[in-house]
Amino acid sequence: MKLLLVLSSKKIYFHISLYVKPLGFELLWYRQAYKAMDNIDEIDPNAIIISARDFPRHWKTVVQFIRHERSRQACPIILLRGTEFTVDEASKASFLGVSGLVTENMDNINEIIKLQGILTRYLATDEKRQVGRFKVEPWQRFGFVFNCPGDNTLITGEIKDISSMGFSFLPDNPFFMKDAVLNMELRECSFRTGDLFLSPVCRIARTGRIASLEFISFPPGEKDIFNKYMENLPLLGLNHLEKIRKLGAT
Repeated sequence: MKLLLVLSSKKIYFHISLYVKPLGFELLWYRQAYKAMDNIDEIDPNAIIISARDFPRHWKTVVQFIRHERSRQACPIILLRGTEFTVDEASKASFLGVSGLVTENMDNINEIIKLQGILTRYLATDEKRQVGRFKVEPWQRFGFVFNCPGDNTLITGEIKDISSMGFSFLPDNPFFMKDAVLNMELRECSFRTGDLFLSPVCRIARTGRIASLEFISFPPGEKDIFNKYMENLPLLGLNHLEKIRKLGAT
């Protein structure tokens, strides 16, 4: 599925891409509203996100142009609103056919989940369970190893995406997971969360080249540590982006 982003901020693009790619979207980014309109038939997006702050005079034109040929059901439009966005503007957005309003403050995890929820409400994304599920990047410092029940083989690999409920896991050597079966409980686990190592009990919810695991339980206090880290992911993303910017400036 194609998601068209019409906005100028690299920081906001970074955050949106991080949190909607697990839903199965191919992202197309335009920094000029009229250029996006000129190419809309060629792009043929399944959904559109446009920044009202970046295009305070043009967003209405873009929405009207899209709605002339594409209904709310065929192509949801999400408007990113800034602090200056008024109630009157919100009413106009609804009248013109905007599918949802989300604050441009992408360091708020609730707004990110709201954004995901609007997309999944209108579109048949890869999996509904992936609302609140984020693509894992190296700077987030997640990791997972476990002893496979039966032969106690140590299984290492890479976490591909994660939510508060579980994660997807690509083993370094798939052969070692040959004895892993659906609903198998994994009790000897080490889950890295930033600088800390947690010891959750997990269940295999899906087998295959990339397995899906669910958290069953955590030792006392560790679930709060994990939840807090998840809540801070947007802030970590901002810090990472700032480091990249500073390195580029040197």
